[in-house]
Amino acid sequence: MQVFKTSVLLTFVLLCCFVCIFGDGFHSTLGHLKAQASPQIQAQAATGVIKRLIPDKAELFQVTVDPRLGPVGKDTFKVLKENGQDRVNLVGTSGVAAVWGFHHYLKYYCFCHVSWDSDQLSLPEKLPPVNITVTSVDRFRYYQNVCTTSYSFVWWGWPRWEREIDWMALNGINLALAFTGQEAIWQRVYLKLNLTQTDISRHLSGPAFLAWLRMGNMRGFGGPLPNSWHSQSLALQHRILARMRELGIVPVLPAFAGHVAQAFKRVYPNTSLTLMADWNHFSDEYCCPYLLEPTDPMFKTVGNMFISELVAEFGTNHVYSCDTFNEMTPHTSNVTYLSAVSSAVFSAMTDVDPSAVWLKQNWVFVHDVIFWTTDKVKAFISAVPIGRMIILDLQSELYPQYKRLHSYYGQPFIWCMLHNFGGTLGLYGSVENINMGVFDGRSLENGTMIGTGLTPEGINQNYVVYDLMNEMAWRAEPANLTEWFSAYVRRRYGTVDDHVNKAWQLLKSGVYNFTGLRKVRGKYVICRRPSLELRQWVWYNTTELAVAWDELLSASSQFHSAANYRHDLVDVTRQALQVLGGDLHNIIVSAFRKGNLTNFRQNTQLFQNLLNDLDVLLGSNEDFLLGHWLEAAKALGTTASEKQLYEYNARNQITLWGPHGEIVDYANKQWAGVVSHYFLPRWSLFLSALNNSLATGIPFNQSHTAEQIFKEVEEPFTLDTTVFPTSPQGDSIAIATDIHARWRSHFVARRPLRRFRHYRGRATLGIFPPRSRVFSLNTEVA
Repeated sequence: MQVFKTSVLLTFVLLCCFVCIFGDGFHSTLGHLKAQASPQIQAQAATGVIKRLIPDKAELFQVTVDPRLGPVGKDTFKVLKENGQDRVNLVGTSGVAAVWGFHHYLKYYCFCHVSWDSDQLSLPEKLPPVNITVTSVDRFRYYQNVCTTSYSFVWWGWPRWEREIDWMALNGINLALAFTGQEAIWQRVYLKLNLTQTDISRHLSGPAFLAWLRMGNMRGFGGPLPNSWHSQSLALQHRILARMRELGIVPVLPAFAGHVAQAFKRVYPNTSLTLMADWNHFSDEYCCPYLLEPTDPMFKTVGNMFISELVAEFGTNHVYSCDTFNEMTPHTSNVTYLSAVSSAVFSAMTDVDPSAVWLKQNWVFVHDVIFWTTDKVKAFISAVPIGRMIILDLQSELYPQYKRLHSYYGQPFIWCMLHNFGGTLGLYGSVENINMGVFDGRSLENGTMIGTGLTPEGINQNYVVYDLMNEMAWRAEPANLTEWFSAYVRRRYGTVDDHVNKAWQLLKSGVYNFTGLRKVRGKYVICRRPSLELRQWVWYNTTELAVAWDELLSASSQFHSAANYRHDLVDVTRQALQVLGGDLHNIIVSAFRKGNLTNFRQNTQLFQNLLNDLDVLLGSNEDFLLGHWLEAAKALGTTASEKQLYEYNARNQITLWGPHGEIVDYANKQWAGVVSHYFLPRWSLFLSALNNSLATGIPFNQSHTAEQIFKEVEEPFTLDTTVFPTSPQGDSIAIATDIHARWRSHFVARRPLRRFRHYRGRATLGIFPPRSRVFSLNTEVA
């Protein structure tokens, strides 16, 4: 018995030592996914981030990179400044870790703030002393959705990319997509495979729609891609990769998912091809690339050619990403076939790069849970050796799949917050779910969680949610959200104030605390194609939103020069008008159906006034201007025709999303210019049609009106070339104050104290304590 006890104790000790040395248990398969640049190069790159952020005080920070500082497989930073010393010493296991430590010091010791909106970098004259060592809880901090490249990054040049890579490092991100330039690689591959330039031009989508070309959802729309685009993209990708690698960020390159151009069937008539399913009702002209059957020898040939060409151009850090069945159901449910597809995709990587790891989004398993039952998922992901596929549990904050799929049957996964669809605006978040969910993932018995990640389709919105999520990478337990929000406001605005703190506490418990299961997609009434059938839906106490608006505006005299305050005041005022717009729509529909012409016309005028006010408000802040989006697109064009093509791409994506509105309003933007030239004209035409129906007694024809809206407003907007301002007009605080004075009383009258909570499709009314039920779901289909 004593021998047995000793044996058990020894086994336990050895297990503890193994975990300490090898971290998450995947070091043998993932340990090579790490910084490859020398410590000196990484330290130099980290110092560059500091110089760009605080050039006047950068000399006060000394950076050293020492990979031996912390445990294997995790990043560690040490920040040290003793009393009497001027300089802060930053030591990190990588360049990323050192910059992460620098940012940690800025946030928690200097009360500074760096965000997508604006920075608040009022450092104290004398830097405070510090002596801390922090180690990441997991191996990876991941960033990007495959759609982010199209919804947010598409028009970026190097200056904006440099800023974003700096932001990644500041937040400890060490694994990120690097998808720029792959169409140039595909053009080379297709030419070698004897497709013509015309074939390729018909296949490659326009810049704003490349994400869905890459996933096999569509082809050609918004194209053709000019050669200048390829040249610019290649040069940009080289700079992106160089900077990522210098800092120690592992870039994720694209791989071959199996999709090929339709011309492939003509050039190789004997290959085994399956036409992909129709996606979102796109016409034959733009839908349905072919999928090479995994058993066809050409699958290996094409896959190897692409990876070889890619690696020859860009080098590799051995991790690749692709999705074969994104939002498309396979033509057969045969598990052997599904396994063969996965095996073929992975083999196309490892034939060229034996150290390859496949990083895969799990969205296909979320989007179609009816098809992707546990046996099919297991067959698909188990075809890849354990530890050679990393699964992004893409929307863990609302639809985690790691329990349903038993920690992905042994494959490592990353707990991700998706949060945003289409880059839409609108205050929204699930802070309670984030605060507890990450720890739920880590606590799984025999769990395989190896990281945290941000996977929004679009950025530049709701920064508070992303700031909180980024902190989950180092926190050992959930944050006190009341304290955290107070500290966030202090950092963001630069000082403490009771009014703004009250405002943000209300936002925390209301609009930022969605805990239900209903899909939130940013399609609010004022932003949608007009209809009598639209319904306002909120998950929070809208009276609390109004009070938060009051409190935020009350602090205007103190924060009038704070850029982040002005941004947030515009955003909260925008949210209030958004809610009121939905209310007015309900009243208008009710008046129309009751035949009350007087009431109808009164509220119709109010609705249109509201949209006019909204446009003026948004136009007062540079973060809400259509002009930036359009001018960035045109700036990439080298000829007049290219500028015109890119502007069409930019306009179409945020409105019709397709030639005929196939995904209309999915990526809508509440920007000045969009409201005045797109939302308002649509609603004016619609309301005029309703008025005529009431006045004449002729029944309203929704289909006819929708067709009229398309022909007279929506399609013309995508083809228009009106130039919009790139500089704000007017004073945000004065405009918000005026709007508040004229609209606040409407808000109180029309929104009683209530909150909607949605669980499994049921809605109940009343005030409820914040409590998530997302992480208690273990059912086959949630």
